[in-house]
Amino acid sequence: MAFYMAQSVVILWLLRRRQESTSSFRLMVHAADVIWPALISIFAFRQASSFFLFLVFVLAAAAYRWGLWETIGTAVAAVLLLWVESLLFHLGFVHWVNRLVTGYHLSPLNVDVDGFDPKRLVMRSVYLLVMGLLLGYLAEQQKQLRAERGVITRVLAGIRVETGLAGTLQDILNDVMAMYGARQVVLASQELNSHRTFVAESFPGSLFRWLEPSPGDQEIYLSPSPSEACFAARDAAGRILANKLIGLDQQGSRIRNIPTDFLEKFAAKHPFDSLATVSFTFGHEWWGRIYLLDAQLTSDTEEELRFLQELTRQIGPAVYNVYLLRRLRQRAGAVERARFARELHDGAVQSLIAVEMQVDVLKRQSSTKPALLPDELGRIQQLLREEVLKLRELMQQMKSLDVDSRKLLGFLSDTVERFQRETGIPARFYSEIGELDMPQFVCREVARIVQEALVNVRKHSQARQVIVRFGASHGMWNVSIEDDGRGFSFSGRVSDVELEKLGKGPAVIRERVRLINGELTIESIPGSGARLEIRVPQRKEAAKEETAGV
Repeated sequence: MAFYMAQSVVILWLLRRRQESTSSFRLMVHAADVIWPALISIFAFRQASSFFLFLVFVLAAAAYRWGLWETIGTAVAAVLLLWVESLLFHLGFVHWVNRLVTGYHLSPLNVDVDGFDPKRLVMRSVYLLVMGLLLGYLAEQQKQLRAERGVITRVLAGIRVETGLAGTLQDILNDVMAMYGARQVVLASQELNSHRTFVAESFPGSLFRWLEPSPGDQEIYLSPSPSEACFAARDAAGRILANKLIGLDQQGSRIRNIPTDFLEKFAAKHPFDSLATVSFTFGHEWWGRIYLLDAQLTSDTEEELRFLQELTRQIGPAVYNVYLLRRLRQRAGAVERARFARELHDGAVQSLIAVEMQVDVLKRQSSTKPALLPDELGRIQQLLREEVLKLRELMQQMKSLDVDSRKLLGFLSDTVERFQRETGIPARFYSEIGELDMPQFVCREVARIVQEALVNVRKHSQARQVIVRFGASHGMWNVSIEDDGRGFSFSGRVSDVELEKLGKGPAVIRERVRLINGELTIESIPGSGARLEIRVPQRKEAAKEETAGV
């Protein structure tokens, strides 16, 4: 036992010292683990107890390290050692070695003299083999499950929103083709609302290509079938082989007597030697089938089809999310374009029409009332300047912000300086901290809040001075915008909840503060100015990242 513990310490030391465990190292350790029970049992009074105690550990180690066949091989090796050791006991060799090494004069009664009993050996051998088979089978199932989960995780990790729906499908189908060794993949889908059918195909290493729609696409690719997943093979004459036809329902159970009409229709347009197909559903809007032509499935075709079903079910929601996000972005873009057009129509276009009319009037009066010319030109110039500022602000709002914690303070300082330069209103920015660690989406919203507040100051406050401060206290980021203008229509200090009840205050700023789980407070003195205070939690998990991101 001392030698065994010393070996364990050496192995632990090697595992901590080595960067990685090689296959030869694992094989050497495992061989030692198999031999140790036989060696220990030689010096034990009863060989069976220690032998089986250590062999259970060895079989479990083989199942953990490898799989079914390696565990069965370990069990066979243990059985052989058991028979050899029993034979040595029977011949008296082990008793002689024990007495020689230890110096004890053991009587025959101290040794398991009946260790060579054939019935007992057969029972122990069967016990070891059955245990090895069970542990190996469980290990093989666990290994297969880990491999399947690894494949699904890898495919899901490759789904990126920025590639769009077509790019996402391209990446997924390329992975599936490489996984099954398919020659070609065909994707057919149908929009349930409009019943339009879309068909695309892809080859290894080529781009995703959408086929021209034809009236018979639904009949060819999306014919009704009781099987959700199916595998078929054809002979040299092009007939579907009945013994190679396998179909699974939604629960993964095998279906007998599958109709082959939809396979024959598909084969007429896309010839194949073997075909694997699986159906998919995206929400309540899309459904379709994926066809893998000449896929190289293993001997256990049924299990391969079940995994294909599971893969499709796992990646389906992720692809559907990409589709929904794409549609959401299209709608958001349409709303933003409509807002931009409305702002231009109600703002710059109307002002330019008014300027044109004033210039026309001024042109007519220039000869009869020349004294009015300077005042009118000054008023027109002021109006044009106002519209230029509005257009700049609109362009700033339309521009996407790339602001993170390293750039935020500099961005706020530049924004305040540009506000002073363009409006002529004295403005200052003060920061109480030099560095900050703030999530990027929170930085973007804070920057937008300061921009919107300065726009409101220019439009409504008639302020003579503006001060913007940024600081931190009590686990909160603090942002304040203060001016000495007209203030709001109410007096006193009002919270966000009270502002919403009263229907007062800047709605855009209030919504942006809510997105980052912040607190908005407005302190107003009519005729003397107003102060906006925004407090944002510093804990990253407190902010609504997903909502803000969308």
